[in-house]
Amino acid sequence: MSPPIRHLLELIRFSHTLFALPFALLAAAMAWAADGSEAAFRWQDLAGILVCMATARSAAMAFNRIVDRRLDALNPRTQARHLPAGLLSVRAAVVFTALSGLGFIAGTLLFLPQNPIPLAASVPVLAFLLAYSYTKRFTLLSHFWLGTALMLAPLAAWVAIRAELFAWPPVLLGLAVLLWVAGFDIIYACQDAAFDKEARLRSVPVAFGIAGALRIAALCHLGTVAMLLSIPFVYPPFGAVYFSGVASIALLLIYEHSLVKPDDLRRVNQAFFHVNAIVSLGLLAVGLVDLWW
Repeated sequence: MSPPIRHLLELIRFSHTLFALPFALLAAAMAWAADGSEAAFRWQDLAGILVCMATARSAAMAFNRIVDRRLDALNPRTQARHLPAGLLSVRAAVVFTALSGLGFIAGTLLFLPQNPIPLAASVPVLAFLLAYSYTKRFTLLSHFWLGTALMLAPLAAWVAIRAELFAWPPVLLGLAVLLWVAGFDIIYACQDAAFDKEARLRSVPVAFGIAGALRIAALCHLGTVAMLLSIPFVYPPFGAVYFSGVASIALLLIYEHSLVKPDDLRRVNQAFFHVNAIVSLGLLAVGLVDLWW
């Protein structure tokens, strides 16, 4: 792999697509397996979900790096990132962002002609994803904006498969994702509490302190478990296997919070990257097993 391509993939942390993609795939599987579903499986739809997920996240992540490059250069934790370190040019990042955004819009064409909704919603959705990069400049709710951005993954997958704008199963799954992402983003932001305060950026750790932020993150993750537990009541195909998976996720989230203390943030990356990847992939696995069973 050439250095520019490797740097671009590192810039957007492409491997972290695993955080949101499993929820989109689970929602798609739920849509195909729903009782009385009129949505026949099509490889074209699956390809559309994969393309749109990869390109939307790539555009949003690259745009975030562009918008934050000056702040990243001032923050000791982020000075080594590709743009402030000069490993990539701003022009290259802008071109990559534009191509990824166009790729996202083009990906929605795969759902045609059966379903025009994804194409119609593509530009507003992309604008919402990109707008997150500015939120910490004016609101401490930026963590929840990010959570809402990832919440769109299961909602959009359901809409793409069924052309149905509202249904409780993807809404509850989406709310679980929103609270899960907001919770771990609050934990991650604790590392930058001092810098954010000095730079006049807004976040939950800045507003409530690290100890208060960790308590709020714990409440978010309690809400995540509650949302996940409520899904079988509106989606009967889920049963014992799914409930056992949710119980395991609850234990993982407890473990995640045990790794981080107000006076010891050394294991934030372990909590953020390792545990959360297991949570998302694990839920997809138990959901698919339960549907197959």
